[in-house]
Amino acid sequence: MKKLGFTYWQDGDAWLGYLDEFPDYLTQGSSFEDLREHLLDLYQDLTSGVIPHVRKHAVLEVA
Repeated sequence: MKKLGFTYWQDGDAWLGYLDEFPDYLTQGSSFEDLREHLLDLYQDLTSGVIPHVRKHAVLEVA
């Protein structure tokens, strides 16, 4: 099972977040668990090709 990092916060009644690998794609939920479900759905859309021209985040090692 793959593990995905995500960043989240609560703003009033809304829970907002994004997948660390795809920081340009924000989603929200009505609870923390709802947000997690939306993040999983978003991951499926981003990796299946449903959303074109997906921008990703990576780490570059320099000497």
